[in-house]
Amino acid sequence: MIVTQKLSRPFFRLLRTANYRRWALALVLPFAGVVTAFGIAPDTIAERIEQSRVVETVTLPAAVSASVSVAGAAQTFWREERIQRGETLASLLTRLDIEDDVAVNYLRNTRDARSLFQLVPGRAVSAETTADGELVTLRYLNGGTLLTVTRDGDSFSASEQAAELETRTISAAGEIRSSLFAATDRLNIPDAVAMQMVEIFSTDIDFHKDLRKNDSFSVVYEMLYDRGEPVRSGRLLSAEFVNQGKTYSAVWFAAKDTAGANEGSYYTLDGKNIRKAFLRSPLEFSRITSGFTAARYHPILQSWRAHNGVDFAAPMGARIKATADGVVDFAGVQGGYGNVVILRHQGKFTTLYAHMAGFSPAIRKGAKVQQGDVIGAVGMTGLTTGPHVHYEFRVNDVHQDPLSVAVPVAFPISPEHKPQFLQAAAPHARTMTTLRGATLSTFE
Repeated sequence: MIVTQKLSRPFFRLLRTANYRRWALALVLPFAGVVTAFGIAPDTIAERIEQSRVVETVTLPAAVSASVSVAGAAQTFWREERIQRGETLASLLTRLDIEDDVAVNYLRNTRDARSLFQLVPGRAVSAETTADGELVTLRYLNGGTLLTVTRDGDSFSASEQAAELETRTISAAGEIRSSLFAATDRLNIPDAVAMQMVEIFSTDIDFHKDLRKNDSFSVVYEMLYDRGEPVRSGRLLSAEFVNQGKTYSAVWFAAKDTAGANEGSYYTLDGKNIRKAFLRSPLEFSRITSGFTAARYHPILQSWRAHNGVDFAAPMGARIKATADGVVDFAGVQGGYGNVVILRHQGKFTTLYAHMAGFSPAIRKGAKVQQGDVIGAVGMTGLTTGPHVHYEFRVNDVHQDPLSVAVPVAFPISPEHKPQFLQAAAPHARTMTTLRGATLSTFE
């Protein structure tokens, strides 16, 4: 018979902790009794062994109390939980086994930990606690910002800093069944990566009208992690899209002697710049409501007049992008055009974007922009009956139809950088070849 004492609550905390399950079992099993069966070989002589009964009172060691120590320090435990949809701070702290009124009061009231009131479902929060539930450390990674709350005696402090993220390369291949985003969602490809792919191939593929069932694609992109936890996506490194039997490929390349990592561009595998000098539309997804014409009936002015651009309808706030590299020539209000941005490109080309809700912070006269940079948002300023962007294209200040004008091509890889590019593109070409036979799969 074994005489036991009532197990304290901290002891059960230890049992729930993976690192102490073996320790707890080793402590309990010798006193709980063990039945073991052994196989006996044939013809083995089993001699009778004298047995005697021993009754002893055993006291559990103090190791089950809250004062468990390792190398003289109080033992603590880490627990991690993912934020659930609609969760409150109180319920999250309960699931983290935090039973510390001082800590809870601090987290609820300090402005230094205000990011805890922006709980994003799916993201992880980890907490270090004592066996009694006292908070020692709390970590919450919200985007690229890491919130750390630490205990110092009976007080707490909180700090936010940029997380030290690890970059991994992810490869994925898929097939269109209903839509592009349905296919990327099946592969857990972030929307930001899918949008990069749309931007890269938008000069060759109309993603509104040209997609067909069984079109396929493959992508290689960067993903940023914090201690194994995905935080956000990075740059699309290479991609291939097969649309109606025609294959389009793109590889990101920045020459080593350029000013920075953002000075690169996307090229085909043989070194041709995949971008045109000008995009046909300043919006990612839109529809044309009015085209370029010498005579259009103006719905507000009630008169026939020339329409020197193209109207692209889109929801309020949709992002308007520069259609080519250039410099801001004007940013302000122009009569019936409302909020207007005019960009100058290569000297003789200008583009105009009208009826904008507002401008991006960096947009001011003289500022440089790159093709695809967001310059503002769709609005209804000036004379307009609905949200859209009025887009004009001028050559030597003469209006041209943006949808049909012959635009210059972007520069290919220079001869001096061609060997460097071919060396950088080779592994991406091999990956694309591998992924062609591995659709609907993801590799890390």
